[in-house]
Amino acid sequence: MTAEQERLQQANAHRAAWRNWGPYLSERQWGTVREDYSATGQAWDYITHDMARSYAYRWGEEGLGGICDEQQRLCLALGLWNGQDPILKERLFGLGAPEGNHGEDVKELYYYLENVPTHSYMQMLYKYPQHAFPYNWLVQENARRGRHDTEFELLDTAIFHDNRYFDVCLEYAKASPDDVLLQITVHNRGPEDAQVHVLPQLWFRNTWAWGNDAYRPELAAEAGAITVRHRDLADLRLYCDQDPVLLFCDNDTNPHRLPNLAPPTQAQFYKDGIHNCVVHGAATVNPAQTGTKAAAHYTLAVAAGSYETVRVRLAPAGHPAPFADFDEVLRLRRQETDEYYGQIQAGLTNADARNVQRQAFAGMLWSKQYYNYDVAEWLQGDPGLPAPPAERQHGRNREWKHLNNGDIISMPDKWEYPWYAAWDLAFHCLPLAQLDPWFAKHQLLLLTRDWYMHPNGQLPAYEWNFSDVNPPVHAWATWRVYKMCQKHHDRLGDTEFLSTVFHRLLLNFTWWVNRKDRHGRNIFEGGFLGLDNIGLFDRSAPLPDGTYLEQADGTSWMAMYALNMMRIALELAKTSPVYQDLASKFFEHFLYIAGAMTNMDAEDVDLWDIDDEFYYDALHSPNSGRQFLKTRSLVGLIPLFAVEVLDDEVLKDMPEFLGRMNWFLENRPRLAGLVSRWREPGRGDTHLLSLLRGHRIKRLLARALDEGEFLSEFGIRSLSRYHLAHPCTFSYDGLHMKVQYEPGEAESDLFGGNSNWRGPIWLPINFLLIESLQRFYHYYGDDFRVEYPTGSGQYSSLLEIADALSVRLTKLFLRDDDGLRPSLGPDKRWQTDPHFRNYVLFHEYFHGDTGQGLGASHQTGWTGLIAKLLAPRTKSA
Repeated sequence: MTAEQERLQQANAHRAAWRNWGPYLSERQWGTVREDYSATGQAWDYITHDMARSYAYRWGEEGLGGICDEQQRLCLALGLWNGQDPILKERLFGLGAPEGNHGEDVKELYYYLENVPTHSYMQMLYKYPQHAFPYNWLVQENARRGRHDTEFELLDTAIFHDNRYFDVCLEYAKASPDDVLLQITVHNRGPEDAQVHVLPQLWFRNTWAWGNDAYRPELAAEAGAITVRHRDLADLRLYCDQDPVLLFCDNDTNPHRLPNLAPPTQAQFYKDGIHNCVVHGAATVNPAQTGTKAAAHYTLAVAAGSYETVRVRLAPAGHPAPFADFDEVLRLRRQETDEYYGQIQAGLTNADARNVQRQAFAGMLWSKQYYNYDVAEWLQGDPGLPAPPAERQHGRNREWKHLNNGDIISMPDKWEYPWYAAWDLAFHCLPLAQLDPWFAKHQLLLLTRDWYMHPNGQLPAYEWNFSDVNPPVHAWATWRVYKMCQKHHDRLGDTEFLSTVFHRLLLNFTWWVNRKDRHGRNIFEGGFLGLDNIGLFDRSAPLPDGTYLEQADGTSWMAMYALNMMRIALELAKTSPVYQDLASKFFEHFLYIAGAMTNMDAEDVDLWDIDDEFYYDALHSPNSGRQFLKTRSLVGLIPLFAVEVLDDEVLKDMPEFLGRMNWFLENRPRLAGLVSRWREPGRGDTHLLSLLRGHRIKRLLARALDEGEFLSEFGIRSLSRYHLAHPCTFSYDGLHMKVQYEPGEAESDLFGGNSNWRGPIWLPINFLLIESLQRFYHYYGDDFRVEYPTGSGQYSSLLEIADALSVRLTKLFLRDDDGLRPSLGPDKRWQTDPHFRNYVLFHEYFHGDTGQGLGASHQTGWTGLIAKLLAPRTKSA
């Protein structure tokens, strides 16, 4: 057992709080719904990046490469100033959604390089220009560009010309659960000596300005260190090597700069006091050296091609020699991190693949965030502040007053998406389970708790609209995490975890059935279902005059959900036979949904187009009747995901379940026979439950594996390339709509344009497709072969195709024969510069033709699934 595994055991057994300190700071709190107290709900305008340095947040904090405790009472992060910038670099800069030509976009270069589950060692790299940061240029040029133009990025400004920048490497190491070392190493990559100001900053989250609790903690200078006095924290000190200048102010809004946003305060030295002191030489720090925000100010002269280091240590008071063992602790934690990943990556021999997977894991762990949001308090306002505008009571999230979050949660991207999303989180839990099974299970449990899940059973989607509808993949993730943990950690299986989530998801499944099956025919609507602009119009918006949409993907997701719940119930029935009845219930749900998908009830609801041999959404209109929306998209491939294979071994001790199934075979033989193939055992006495029979599987795969349609060199596209020359058009209610293949950034402004499902490659959908092919193979075996690629004359088993798709996806990140990583795009610096080429970004999605990474640049969340795909596949994986 490695040292990191021992620490995890101690944390899980509550013997040592190794997880108490971690990378739980957001990278962007401004522009979030939580901090928006406007009447109109325009969060991007209420608090902007320019205002952030002077505004004390209500619900959370942000920082550059920062950490905090689990309840975010105390924060530690980095400040930098190159002597040229107009502002102190305390937070990452980016464009708000209205500013970017493709929506919000961070305009910085930073990389998550190392992390372990207890955060006992972490490493992050930030690239800081030596010239003035081009804030205005980035804003103005992106505003000039339209949706058909590429985004204007930081490297496009030539700010890194002649390598005139600093590589700022942050390393955290824990000597004990409450003893955290931070080393900041500043490398001068430029040709000349350069000066830089380095400011490790320590501050308290503002909990005192809102009229609920007036207690104000204190930071104070004491013998060259910063003393921490907080009623809920241990007696801590920030010890600072090399005797820096200590600067103090208060984490309170500056009323002179933001008079309309500042609550009453007794503070005289405001949140931006350190910024004003360092950048402008103003007398805006407290000469008494006390406050609620502090910095250790180092001024470094870094020789060309050389580096300088800064060391600080947040540790219990009274440490006799805080820097005597500093280097040894750091060295030991680096070594232990290598040992830990040496075990995790056993069997992965390719050095480049090991590097990519390790950075993917690091990004997953760095993307944890303390998320704090009490909707009732947010709507009502705080007693110490003026009442919010009355319009808020009728605006965003008003139906979620029960929601009260204050937890560490895995985020999609801590800058572009610094709030959880229900279906994103489900995908996150698979790679997280490879590292920290306890945390992965905790995340899945969290979203089903009473203070998250709506009383009606709906799971919260995301803070911009908790009532939106995400695909119901929570049960799938729960089952996958359970099986992964059973295989590697607890052989008997954590049935307490499984049953707890299952019972909560019973409520969620009922919500879907009651709310999203409009006519009680097992055909589901759902809304946009996370696929943003994949359709001709916003599928979440109500349609006029009784018109409604039958969704192939919504119905398929529900069929998959029913099978997932059935499989969980059968597992629980091994030790508690009462679950057999629930397994039967979900078996029946699946069959009725499958019957509706295949027109078994003769009510003209079949979503399979017999001419195109593809699944489409169907629009019902009182004037025009029923018609297919013939867009060849992932919507038509998602029916492949609803598949389950049961072995006779699973069923032998399930008499009630088998009895109910036999009743169906006898009383609904056409339904069961056509849909489930239950009478036809497969390879090894297995039984298949699927929406598709062999013919439809082959017809769907003929399109999916066609390089002229869905199959890219790097995976399955979200829209068929057929629509490049043949756009899908549709006229309705006086509107003319078109969907055309867009392999890169969104060219339409539907859903804001910050993500695109009209051609790019998305990791989570590809991952589900690969898993589905593996399950179909488990039933059909080697004899069921499909042409791959379509038109090639070469035939492969479904398992071989699943493996081939995995290889295509990993090619996004791995160096090709020319030494290039497709996801990094055409810029030579990314691909060849020794200070860039080994660093990997995990984008939101990828160009459908070139594989270049697009969208959120650090969405290691579901793109972190690449870590699972890189792991060598075992027979039972």
